[in-house]
Amino acid sequence: MLLKLQTKAVNLAMRRFFFGILVTLCVSISSDKLSAQDFQYHGFVAQGIIDVENSDFVEDDGAVSSKLTEVGFNASYQLNDNLRLAGQVVYLNGGNRYAEGVRIDYALLDWSMYKSSSWQANLYLGRFKNNHWLYSSSRDIPFARPSIILPQSVYFDGFRDIAVGGDGAALKISHSDDDYGNFDFNLSYGTSKISDKQGEIILGDKIKGSIEQDSDFQTSLYWQPSFSSWRFGISYLDSVFNYDATEFGDLFFDGKFSFKFYTINALYEGERWELSGEIYQETFDSKGFYTPTYSKAPIGQGMYIQSRYKVNDELTLLARYENFYNDRDDKNGKAMSEEYDGLIPAYFGYHRDTVIGLSYDFSSNLRLRLEYHWFQGGGRLTPVVLPNPQVNDAENWELGAVQLMYWF
Repeated sequence: MLLKLQTKAVNLAMRRFFFGILVTLCVSISSDKLSAQDFQYHGFVAQGIIDVENSDFVEDDGAVSSKLTEVGFNASYQLNDNLRLAGQVVYLNGGNRYAEGVRIDYALLDWSMYKSSSWQANLYLGRFKNNHWLYSSSRDIPFARPSIILPQSVYFDGFRDIAVGGDGAALKISHSDDDYGNFDFNLSYGTSKISDKQGEIILGDKIKGSIEQDSDFQTSLYWQPSFSSWRFGISYLDSVFNYDATEFGDLFFDGKFSFKFYTINALYEGERWELSGEIYQETFDSKGFYTPTYSKAPIGQGMYIQSRYKVNDELTLLARYENFYNDRDDKNGKAMSEEYDGLIPAYFGYHRDTVIGLSYDFSSNLRLRLEYHWFQGGGRLTPVVLPNPQVNDAENWELGAVQLMYWF
């Protein structure tokens, strides 16, 4: 109990800290002393239409939806040679993918601790941004990521607000060597507040208690060989969540969820072609929640491979395949289904996606993106802890989306 109270106190202090950073940034924006060199701002608006058949990925009834809205504004202010303030606020409406509304993606103080001709070290304090996975640092910007819907086994939209960043501290160390190439080392520790709506998305709408993230530790290392178009990376995540059941009327019990995630990735960026992929393994350790003595820790595995081809300056084509299963010892989900007496179909044990798409640039800041997905399985449909087979009653489902995006 004492440890939990201490953790809450630290989380509250960190939220107050990054809120103070955001206020300071806003005050700086309104100051007459700002110069164009010290202050920078950017924004984006993206609106689309999405049609999902045979699942509640966006709407419960699977109808065509306009809930493909992303609006954001970010700004940074250079206080001096070593200190910088930065923040981003966004409004999102993605239906069942994540909670609708405004949120702060990041609000941080960037301290350039050390700089030389070959070394750079930065410390980020406040609500920092996740830089560990291949597309984690660009997933919050519609035109920066490679597709409208990212590979869900890694960039699961149900965890979007938790995975974008955290309240705490992050360290980045970069080294450039003419012989061995460029190295980037990242380390972060923090937590994210989980709203009631996010709790429903993760656990289901039958929960009465609350879920909190106790800790989130991540580290990653990237290497780009000298004069190479390839970049390689590895990453590790260890995150712990607690569920506090209500004293009366809760169908579930106090529980603890531990999530460990390992990735190996590669990226090739040529003049016309871009190739990328990630191979990953995860351990989802659950204790309690279903019953006081429940304990299970399946090991999930998966991968995706993606290619993009730039036909010309305006048109880019996309193709991707993704394969994931919740338990490497139960790849077809049959054992899981038997465990729940058939109430949860076997197809909730895996997730596969084949996607094709294109993007067309009308100008340097106006883009139209289209894509179509063929899914198999419901392993990445929300809620993940308590699947909903009544609505998601089909093993195979499809998704089509179009989104127009503008940025400045």
